[in-house]
Amino acid sequence: MDAKLTFERLQRKALVYVRQSSMLQVLHNMESQRRQYGLTARAQELGFHDIEVIDEDLGRSGSGCEDRPGFERLVTQVCSGDVGGVICVEASRLARNGRDWHRLIELCALVGTVIIDPEGIYDPSVTNDRLLLGLKGTMSEFELNLIRQRSREAIQQKARRGELEFRLPAGMYWNNRQIEFEPDQHVQQTVHLVFQKMEELGSVRQVFLWFRTAQLRVPVRGRDGQLIWKLPVYSSIMRLVSNPFYAGAYAFGRTQLRTRVVEGRARKSKQCWWRDRQQWPVLIRNHHPGYITWERYEQIQQTIEANTHMTPQAGTKAGRGGRALLAGLLRCRRCGHILRVNYTGAGGRVLAYSCRGNRNVPATCRGVCFGGRKAEELVVEQVLAAVSGNAIEAALEAAAQERRKQGEGRCALEMAAQQARYQAHLAERRYEAVDPDQRWVAGELEARWNQALERVRVTETQCAEFDQRWAATEIPSQELLVALAQDLPRVWNTSTDSRLKQRIMHIVLREIIADFDEQRQEVTLVLHWAGGRHSEVRWLKNAYGWPGRGPVAAEEVIRKMAAEFSDHQIASTLNRKILGEGPGSGWTAKTVAQFRAKHKLSGYCVADSGSPSLTLEAAAKRLQVNVSLIRRLIRWGILTARQAVSGAPWQIPTTALEGEDVKRALAGKPWRRHRNTFRDERQQHMFSDT
Repeated sequence: MDAKLTFERLQRKALVYVRQSSMLQVLHNMESQRRQYGLTARAQELGFHDIEVIDEDLGRSGSGCEDRPGFERLVTQVCSGDVGGVICVEASRLARNGRDWHRLIELCALVGTVIIDPEGIYDPSVTNDRLLLGLKGTMSEFELNLIRQRSREAIQQKARRGELEFRLPAGMYWNNRQIEFEPDQHVQQTVHLVFQKMEELGSVRQVFLWFRTAQLRVPVRGRDGQLIWKLPVYSSIMRLVSNPFYAGAYAFGRTQLRTRVVEGRARKSKQCWWRDRQQWPVLIRNHHPGYITWERYEQIQQTIEANTHMTPQAGTKAGRGGRALLAGLLRCRRCGHILRVNYTGAGGRVLAYSCRGNRNVPATCRGVCFGGRKAEELVVEQVLAAVSGNAIEAALEAAAQERRKQGEGRCALEMAAQQARYQAHLAERRYEAVDPDQRWVAGELEARWNQALERVRVTETQCAEFDQRWAATEIPSQELLVALAQDLPRVWNTSTDSRLKQRIMHIVLREIIADFDEQRQEVTLVLHWAGGRHSEVRWLKNAYGWPGRGPVAAEEVIRKMAAEFSDHQIASTLNRKILGEGPGSGWTAKTVAQFRAKHKLSGYCVADSGSPSLTLEAAAKRLQVNVSLIRRLIRWGILTARQAVSGAPWQIPTTALEGEDVKRALAGKPWRRHRNTFRDERQQHMFSDT
C-alpha cells in the first residue's frame, strides 16, 4: 500500500539515484539509463520541486566490495534531514548487499524519508512497508549471487573444455577456437630466442640483461590485444618464461582477487594474486602446439625456484656469481638447512660457511662452521678429477655454442631491421596515396614516415655495431682449446668467471652434506654427485686463535713467556687462545705457577723503572696518547715492537719511542699520510713474531 506524501516531505529535496553495475552496461545498455534518468519526471508528478540526480556510481557494483561515492553522498544527505524521498528504478539499484540496504532503511525511518520506485511509495517507519523493503533487498542480494553462480559455472565448464577465449600472450592467437602460433616470423623467432637464452644463461635476470645490452625488443600483448614491441623489463621476461601456454598447456584460474576487510567493509583488491600450480582450476597439457615441451617448462620453473634466495626454502640454491664457490650447495646434516656464507676479516676477504641451526634448537648446529678456502680446494680437486676425461669435448662444444650464440643475436637484429624497413615502406605508400590537398592528413603521414625511417636507421646501426663486436671477438682455435682442456687445473685457477664455476659445480653435484666431529675436530663433507655416486672428504679444523697454523701446545706458550711475563699475563694469553684442557676449562695465575713448578721453569722477576721494554699501556702513558694510536703505529711499521707469541702482550723498546718517525708522526698527527706511506709494510708488521 502506498504511503502518503505529506506537504512537509514534498517541500524537501528528492534524490534520483542512477546506477549500472558494469561499464559494458553503461556503454551499450542505453535504454536502462534513459529509464533511470526519466525518474525525474516521476518526481515532478509526485509534487517535488527540488530534484537532484546522483549518478556517480555508473559502472560500479552494488555488492558492497567497491567504494560507491554516490551512495555515500546519498546517505549523507538523508542523515542531514533535507531529503523527503529517494527515487530509484528498483531496490537492486540502491544496494545488492544487506548491510547497505538495511542501513539506508534505518536512516530513512529515523528522518522520515520515503523510498519511491515505479511500483509504489514506501515509508520505512511503517512496519509493513519496512517488511516489504527488507524482502526486496534480500531478493536483490540473492539475485546477484544467483547470477554470479550461473556465470561462474558456465565459464568454468567452458574452460574445462579448453574453449574459453581470453587474451593470449605474445606469440599466440585464437583461430576458430584453436590456439596457434602468431604468423609473424619475427615474433616467433624472438620468443624462441628468449627460451634459448634462458637455457643457456640459467637466470631470468641474465636473460633480461642480455636483451637490454643487445638492444633487442620483445613483443608484449597490450590491453587492447595488439602487439607492442619494446625493450624488455624484468617482469616481462619473467612472465614469458613462466607462462604455461608456451609449453602447449591450456591454463585457467592462475590468478585470483582477494577480499579484505577495510573499516568493517569487504573490499576486493585490484591486484591479482598468483596461485600455486596445484590450485589452478584448469590445466590441460598438450592442448595446442608449444614453443617448448612441458618437461622443459618444468625445468625452467625449477631453475627459477633455485635462483630465489630470499625465501626460506629447503632446496639447494643456484650460484649467483659471488666469491663463494659452494654457495647454495652445502646443507647441514643436523638440521637440513642450507649453510650461509659469511665474509669476515679485513675488507671481507675471509670466506666462511656456517649454519645458524633450527630456530627452536639453535645450539644443535653451533659447531657446523668452517673456513671456505680449504673446503673449496678439496671439492674442486674432486670435481676436476671427475670431469677431466670430458674436458676436450666440453671445450669444443663451448666454442660451438659461442658461434651459435653470435649467429642467433645477428639473426634477431636482422629480422628487426627487416620489420623496420617494411613499416617504413608501408608508411611511404600511405603518404603517396593521400590527396595532397588534405594537408593535415599528409602532414601526419609524413611525420609517421619520418619516424619509421628513424627506426630503420637505428636498427641498421645496431646491426653494424654487432658486426663490429663480432669481428673484434676472437673465438679460440680448436688446437688452443684442446691444449687448454688438457691443462684443466691451471685453466680453472686462472679463470675469474665465478658464475661459470658455480654453474659447473651445480651441474656435477646435487648437494653437499656438511658435519663436524667434535671429538676428532674434523669437518666432513659428503658429496652427492649428479649420477648418484657419493664421496667424502675430511680435514682437520683449525683451532681457535691460530688460523692457518694448526694447534699449538700450552707448554710452548708458557716456556716462551715465563721469563718475561707474570703468571696472570700468561694465563690471559692462554685463555685468549682457548688452550684449555677441556670444555669449560681455563687458566689462572695459580695453575700457571703450578705448571712452571712442575716443569722447573724460571719465574717472572719484577723489573725496575729502567726496564728496556714497555707494554702498550706504559708506552701510551709515556707518549701521552691513547693505546689505539700505539697499535696503529706498530701496524704501520713506525714503532718497533715484538711479541713472544701471537696474542701475547706487546714489548716495545724504550729506545724505539725516541725514533724520528715516531716524533714526526706525533708532531703533525698526519695519520692518513703515514697509513699510505707504510701501506705495503702493514701486513708484515701486523702481529709479527719478531
